[in-house]
Amino acid sequence: MPRILVTNDDGVEADGLLALADALTEVGEVTVVAPAEESSAVSHALTLRRPLCLTRVSESWYSVDGTPTDCINLGVTDVLGGVPDLVVSGINNGLNVGEDVTYSGTVGGAMEGVLLGAPGIAVSLQRSDGPMDYGPAAEVAARLAATVLNEGLPPHTLLNVNVPRGDHRGIRATVQGRRTQAIAAMQAVRDAVKSMIWIGAADLRWERETASDYAAIQAGWVSVTPLHTNWTNHAALEATHALALASLADIE
Repeated sequence: MPRILVTNDDGVEADGLLALADALTEVGEVTVVAPAEESSAVSHALTLRRPLCLTRVSESWYSVDGTPTDCINLGVTDVLGGVPDLVVSGINNGLNVGEDVTYSGTVGGAMEGVLLGAPGIAVSLQRSDGPMDYGPAAEVAARLAATVLNEGLPPHTLLNVNVPRGDHRGIRATVQGRRTQAIAAMQAVRDAVKSMIWIGAADLRWERETASDYAAIQAGWVSVTPLHTNWTNHAALEATHALALASLADIE
């Protein structure tokens, strides 16, 4: 059976992780290596300034006192002893659409799998007012995992999957949405020397783009966005070249 390495950023005890791992057992041999504690918004952070503690929780389940990226690294080197056939990260409690992918530990875990040579899938579920039902998202993840294992993905590519709450209308391939935002900072304590401040929720204004991940979710579709690890903005190369030449002219 194919080997599937699973992580998340909500922690090793998260309900979404359990639902995902259970669903993926129908697709392959599942090993879970997840953060010991909740690790949202850590992006692709890697722990380098202290040792990491890898703990066996149960059969094929491990926790790491670090980030999702740490978990994938230790899963490959210390648990599996090699690169798995697939890395799946999630199911996140809340969407990761638009620029959220730059903050997301869920996406960071899948990205690390891609950097190490495995195809990656990140899965997130839109929050509900009541209890979260991860079943539909887990089913989508398992179907996509089976397809990726059979068909493969382009090199250096991961799928960022977002599932709307409740019933969905199907699956759509999407592009990453764009938005403008203002971070709301809540000041908690201030004196003459220092301030203790919480970063609050952002005020988001989404651009209108019918093909975006955000638009798909709002319309009730599962969004599947292909992301890649090369961040080069090829459309800006010509302008960057002109900028570089202008900078040299100024120096001369």
